[in-house]
Amino acid sequence: MKLVIAIVQDEDVDALTESLIAANHRFTKVSTTGSFLRTGNTSLLIGVEDPAVEGVLGILKRTCRRRMQIAVPYSPALEPGLLYMPENFEVEVGGAVVFVANVARFERL
Repeated sequence: MKLVIAIVQDEDVDALTESLIAANHRFTKVSTTGSFLRTGNTSLLIGVEDPAVEGVLGILKRTCRRRMQIAVPYSPALEPGLLYMPENFEVEVGGAVVFVANVARFERL
């Protein structure tokens, strides 16, 4: 058994969770925040048997797309060490960060 941990942008969560449910995958959804842009993310914990991992990864690839976004920098008052207010910049966001870990034991109580 494997634990798939998928960290996705909030914009992609609805399509992802609907696709996972349609494919009969159970998951736990946890609200998280990214460290770089400090925007909302969602982390999904998906327990699957080994042969189902590729199917879950396929769903992630289809539903979590990368895109460009304008980032607004934070005020120097919030960022120690910044001496000036940098300009807005474009950054690539979206997609998914995925970890697949072995599960030593699983129980549903």
